[in-house]
Amino acid sequence: MSNSLLKIQVQTLPTLPGVYQYFDVNETIIYIGKAKNLKKRVSSYFTKTHDSGKTKVLVKKIAQIKHIVVETETDALLLENNLIKKYRPRYNVLLKDDKSYPWICIKNERFPRVFQTRRLLKDGSEYFGPYTSVKTVYTLLDLVRGLYQLRTCKFDLSQEKIESGKYKVCLEYHLGNCQGPCEGHESVLEYEEHIKAVRDILKGNFKTSLQRFKNQMNDFSQKMLFEEAHKIKGKIEILENYQSKSTVVSSKINNVDVFTIVSDESYAYVNFLQISLGSIVRSHTLELKKKLNETDKELLELAIIEIRQRFNSLSKEIYVPFSVNLGDTLKVIEPKLGDKKHVLDLSLRNAKYYRLEQLKQVKIVDPDRHVNRVMAQMKVDLRLKKEPRHIECFDNSNIQGTHPVAACVVFKNGKPSKKEYRHFNIKTVIGPDDFASMEEVVYRRYKRLIEEQQALPQLIIIDGGKGQLSSALKSLDRLKLRGVIAIIGIAKRLEELYYPNDSIPLYLDKKSETLKIVQQLRNEAHRFGIEHHRNKRSKTALNTELETIPGIGEKTIIELLKQLKSVQRISYATLDELEAVVGVSRAEKIYNYYHQKPVN
Repeated sequence: MSNSLLKIQVQTLPTLPGVYQYFDVNETIIYIGKAKNLKKRVSSYFTKTHDSGKTKVLVKKIAQIKHIVVETETDALLLENNLIKKYRPRYNVLLKDDKSYPWICIKNERFPRVFQTRRLLKDGSEYFGPYTSVKTVYTLLDLVRGLYQLRTCKFDLSQEKIESGKYKVCLEYHLGNCQGPCEGHESVLEYEEHIKAVRDILKGNFKTSLQRFKNQMNDFSQKMLFEEAHKIKGKIEILENYQSKSTVVSSKINNVDVFTIVSDESYAYVNFLQISLGSIVRSHTLELKKKLNETDKELLELAIIEIRQRFNSLSKEIYVPFSVNLGDTLKVIEPKLGDKKHVLDLSLRNAKYYRLEQLKQVKIVDPDRHVNRVMAQMKVDLRLKKEPRHIECFDNSNIQGTHPVAACVVFKNGKPSKKEYRHFNIKTVIGPDDFASMEEVVYRRYKRLIEEQQALPQLIIIDGGKGQLSSALKSLDRLKLRGVIAIIGIAKRLEELYYPNDSIPLYLDKKSETLKIVQQLRNEAHRFGIEHHRNKRSKTALNTELETIPGIGEKTIIELLKQLKSVQRISYATLDELEAVVGVSRAEKIYNYYHQKPVN
């Protein structure tokens, strides 16, 4: 892949089901495909060796990639079909028969029929689907007809004609497949109850029907009709594994434009889904760079006008997540539930993934822009006066009350600056006292920075709740730095953030970049502090036994450890080995000490 932009597009694709579209240099769609994993499928075009000459030519002509995220492989199949029919790309199979997918229809008539169709008529009938497999349709119809005896004839079963005796029951009635409404053997009310149950099954709400199947299976078993029971069992398994609807299309939604928006401090992303005859025929995401502090409402209104003009949309109805002002000619709907809300959620999902991919690309090709965006977002999220380009985080470590130490880690532009990390051995505090220890290390840290005229951070993070935060504030007060440096505390339990003189904590979105950076700082400070604490305890444990040997000092211990590496090897060393390191006199003292007592 020679085009670096194309390479970045492939690297940042989501690992989700969806449809991808290839464009040439003239921005013409040349190929549309579906994928269970978009990133894996699209990458294969550029990493595998292709035997087909046409595929090689196709890959060479790809200048841009776009995609639409969906929820399932079935959705991807349906959407791919819709888009291929609309755009007929050069490198796709030509669908000459313009095949459409099957639906199940509940006819708008007295004693409604339930049947399979490929034609959607605006006659008040209800349509469910579409289904990617005709076998699924026939299975469902078989289930429905096996459970509820519905008519299959096309007679006009008006009350007058039934009462006049115009019709006679047919073979279906005698076979038990129909209850004979044509002769008045079944009332409209009874029939409508069956249709209501069928409607629930087709919507996926088949709990009642499922229980009825199970009862029927048990009845067959008790009557020793095991073959019939097995057939019912197969139907139950199909029902339990069945997903009744596609999220890509809905027969109830026609000629509608759907718009959603996601934004940050610098950019907004507006996704547009165009729905025609119950199918998504276009998806487009527009990126808007903010110049001033525009609201999402202002940006969405601007984007809707721009997108509708660009694609010459004539839809009179639009779905949006919140109220917008677009004049009186458009019907604006804010869906709250059902199929309309589901389509709106799908649009929002595409907008979010588009933004995520753009951020990944920016991080690769323009890291400065990425840092600027993150810093601006942190300033807003943490309610700061300045962008936190320089952050320092403190953590205490005094496990089991021994060897109290503290750690300070430093982040510059959202990244660790490890050369500036600092350890502190607690000097003025006796015993385990986190509050006093925090006060000491914060004071020592910033007193030194002031004395050395080094840059102060824009933000201090204290690993702890209100108590540790109050202790750190005492040190800032002594140094007259309160108000100069922003300071917050992060509690471990619920990741709540505490501010000075504010008893109510701040809770950030668990998925926000700001919280992730704050957590990274806290975790890094904890790791760095524990590491120092562990080293200190280990060193003490190693030195303690050697220091108890009369006549053996610190320099001798250091020399022994340098040569023999461990206390255990020193204890097992021969007299000659010890003499070679520390001389005859001290070697005898050490040798006698270890050989006059049991060695573990």
